[in-house]
Amino acid sequence: MAVQDSAPAPDEPGARTRTRAETPPPHYWRRWVPDAPAAGGQAEAAVDEPPAEPATGVALAGAAEPPPAAPASAPAVADGGGAQEEPPFRVLIVEDDRAQALFAQSVLHGAGMQAEVQLEPEGVIAAIGRFDPDLILMDLHMPGLDGMRLTTLIRQQPGCQLLPIVFLTGDPDPERQFEVLESGADDFLTKPIRPRHLIAAVSSRIQRLRAQRRQDKPGPLRNHPETGLATRAWLLQQVDEALHGGARGGLFFIEIGSALSLRERYGYAAFERLMAEAGRRLARIVAPAPLARLNDNSFLALHRDADEAALERAAVAIRERLAAESFPVRGDETLHLRGAIGYAALSHGFAEAGAALEATERAALQARLRPQGVAAHVPPSEQEAQEHLTMLEGQLELAYQPIVAVAGNDLAQYQVLLRLRRPDGTLLPAGQVVPVAEASGRIADFDQQVMEHALHLIARRKAEGSPLRLFVSQSPRTLAREAFAEWMAKTVADLGIEGTSVVIDVRLSDALIHSVTLAEFCRRMLPLGVQFCLSQFEPGQEAEALLAQLPLGYVRMAGRFAAAHADPQLRDQLRTAIDLAHRLGLQVIGQQIEDPQAAATMWMAGIDFVQGNLVHSVGSELDFDFQSAVL
Repeated sequence: MAVQDSAPAPDEPGARTRTRAETPPPHYWRRWVPDAPAAGGQAEAAVDEPPAEPATGVALAGAAEPPPAAPASAPAVADGGGAQEEPPFRVLIVEDDRAQALFAQSVLHGAGMQAEVQLEPEGVIAAIGRFDPDLILMDLHMPGLDGMRLTTLIRQQPGCQLLPIVFLTGDPDPERQFEVLESGADDFLTKPIRPRHLIAAVSSRIQRLRAQRRQDKPGPLRNHPETGLATRAWLLQQVDEALHGGARGGLFFIEIGSALSLRERYGYAAFERLMAEAGRRLARIVAPAPLARLNDNSFLALHRDADEAALERAAVAIRERLAAESFPVRGDETLHLRGAIGYAALSHGFAEAGAALEATERAALQARLRPQGVAAHVPPSEQEAQEHLTMLEGQLELAYQPIVAVAGNDLAQYQVLLRLRRPDGTLLPAGQVVPVAEASGRIADFDQQVMEHALHLIARRKAEGSPLRLFVSQSPRTLAREAFAEWMAKTVADLGIEGTSVVIDVRLSDALIHSVTLAEFCRRMLPLGVQFCLSQFEPGQEAEALLAQLPLGYVRMAGRFAAAHADPQLRDQLRTAIDLAHRLGLQVIGQQIEDPQAAATMWMAGIDFVQGNLVHSVGSELDFDFQSAVL
């Protein structure tokens, strides 16, 4: 793609004019640097002087370092009675075409800015954490992950919601410009572009961003005024500083076990007092490391400059000392708390605090399954990381399976099932795709693509006069992102659809770990009418307590209950679970129904909906006849 119109021969009419239109004078290129000549000086006479040829040894992701650029800085800003010089503007150029990237980089370098090129879309998130850009200059059409999907992924990252993203593309389609802006971009520039236009568009947005940052409030409060523990925001800020400063040490995710059961047994007020006291004692145990309470039953501790080889011993010691503590709860009754601890070494190269927090949380999940209750984050090897990227290459395809009311219902409703079509034609199910997407940090992008498709499908069917309800699986890690909740609320409103047409499906195993996050997201969505389903339900004390504490509408039983007709004990468990759900006002779905005996057992147990191959197999069409479907 051409970056600018081909220049006419020097003897052509208008040659000088066109050259001047495309090439700013030298004082324009350097107008932000400290030694820039004054306007109207000698440099102003040299308006026809072309810019210096771009260097060939520029910095590319994964390439050699560039030669040092001339000193440059952003404009000075007032600070009391004097001026304070800001660092140069930083621009991350995401472009798979090397020639295009070098052109943009040379233009920005000439204006006194720092510009880094990222040729591979998959490396952009890491580059953001390393380079900390003021603005991203984004190409639209790139192999693998195009610019719009990459923008969506960036917006899901902590601290990137307001990062300016400007597209620079040769795509002339005006409709595409609207799509780009709707994806979360801030501006759309069309190639070929004049250098002065590119500089002005980039610099004006960065100036506004930095002005806004200067007006922001001071840093987060260090200590919570009631508990005295570190605040979550301050501690995560410390994690960011430690990561960017190259500090060694570790991050510990400490989870108190059986939290839902404890709350159910002693009540919310007593449970809250118990967790507050647990926090105070944990703070003494981990001192001098700061400790913050993350949610109802989990805490985060940061050991800076600690011996990373001794992190496991430290985690074991924290758990043992907590278990030795005796906590009064009611009258003379006392109890001992058990906990699971996941930890991660800061030297693993996390891009930012959010990534480190997710890693330690996943490690805590593994710790719950181990007798010693401790687990370390083990980053994937280069081979595993490449295998993850390779596995996720392809095109998302969605399939649907009807969810049919036992008593009959005209409303069409389907479960949306994710599939990934590999370049070789292989079709991978969600069970293979989701764990890899979570491990590689791509789950939010996948989730949003699926949800976006579902919402637009609901809107289209509504316009056609054939409304439907869709059950859409989502990861709690996606629901925890502030930007996702805002995006979903805006999309539902913009499309004019009823929130009750969407049911967000969350697995029981995920909900037990992320109950606080999930409850907060549910509260944000309830005013819209969005409903929730707890999937893969297995009876148990914590799971049953969760039914009463989350604003659910549906429960989908685990697949093993489809065999209840052949197992009296399983049949009794099914009936008990359905009765509990009905007492709480929830509707129950039986899945994997393959034969009439299974359907009959579900019906006698009081099930509300069934799905499975007996009703209709999974397919790519939404053509099931719900009006005639009565079991």
